[in-house]
Amino acid sequence: MSVTAAKGFTAAGIAAGIKQNGNPDLALVVNAGPRRAAAGVFTSNRVKAAPVVWSQQVLADGELTAVVLNSGGANACTGPQGFQDTHATAEKAAEVLSARGEEVGAGEVAVASTGLIGVLLPMDKLLPGVEKAAAELSEHGGEKAAIAIKTTDTVHKTAVVTRGGWTVGGMAKGAGMLAPGLATMLVVLTTDADVDAQGLDGALRSATRTTFDRVDSDGCMSTNDTVLLLASGASGLTPAQDEFAEAVRAVCDDLARQLIGDAEGASKDIRIEVVNAATEDDAVEVGRSIARNNLLKCAIHGEDPNWGRVLSAIGTTSAAFEPDELNVAINGVWVCRNGSVGEDRDLVDMRYREVTITADLAAGTESAVIWANDLTADYVHENSAYSS
Repeated sequence: MSVTAAKGFTAAGIAAGIKQNGNPDLALVVNAGPRRAAAGVFTSNRVKAAPVVWSQQVLADGELTAVVLNSGGANACTGPQGFQDTHATAEKAAEVLSARGEEVGAGEVAVASTGLIGVLLPMDKLLPGVEKAAAELSEHGGEKAAIAIKTTDTVHKTAVVTRGGWTVGGMAKGAGMLAPGLATMLVVLTTDADVDAQGLDGALRSATRTTFDRVDSDGCMSTNDTVLLLASGASGLTPAQDEFAEAVRAVCDDLARQLIGDAEGASKDIRIEVVNAATEDDAVEVGRSIARNNLLKCAIHGEDPNWGRVLSAIGTTSAAFEPDELNVAINGVWVCRNGSVGEDRDLVDMRYREVTITADLAAGTESAVIWANDLTADYVHENSAYSS
């Protein structure tokens, strides 16, 4: 049930007419409480969409009642009018929710948008859509909400983890512009655990650091990345912080893996594990360099275990290592030993969807995992035709 798996939440997903193809394009998630604590993590891109700027502001007090999300337009790089439109969206949500019996202010409503950058949203369709979505709110509406936030996604993405009497659920969208600074996406996570804003923030930042932030499909950072975590407290249970953080991380990890599995045009999912690094930062830097090497991504698409391209990527980093001590395995075969030829590359079986690359820096004890994809003609075609 996605974002409505946790008690205290309702959601809806409808077609407001923002997308020209008539597909669902507007979602609403509402927290009925009794607690309305919230936390968020956003893109680190210096060019931020209006909804990101707005949502960062309204989250300053650690509380949210609702989230409005639209696909079909990013409302990024749209100037003062774009910010006014975001504000108007929050005001409309507050108005229609207040009319349903509880006073809600615009400052309690986060907004998230996804789609083409540099185009103003059709507010004559979006605002009536908010009213329509409010009328369709349901404790079973999580799946419809997840469908409504898709752009180039081929499937909607949801995940749920239940522990001793409390739940964390979530939905995500994302198939392109997948790179750090959250690995582009919109994500809403909900929990009925009784956790305050500080506890939510700690759990969310810890989770995103090792999940969404380590998805690097195409090296392109979005202007709209938004991950929100809302707590209703409806279970009446307050778990230990480490137990709660583990559950949040499990949901984020599941959703991040789904993002990679649905990345635009991809035919291979690449798990890059960097081991024996001097520091975790070194491991992450090396993993990202490997993930962004287009020559390697093409080789993986062609099922060619070209380990030389892995070494080449490692060599562009500032990580601590000695070139003649590097080791590389592809799908468990150590094709490179001590910076030179290792086992027979013909032993590497690359027929299956998942490919694993292990890079051993022989410089310490730290490690990190980055997920990436191959580079295909379908990716080029989809992105060359995207704006049309």
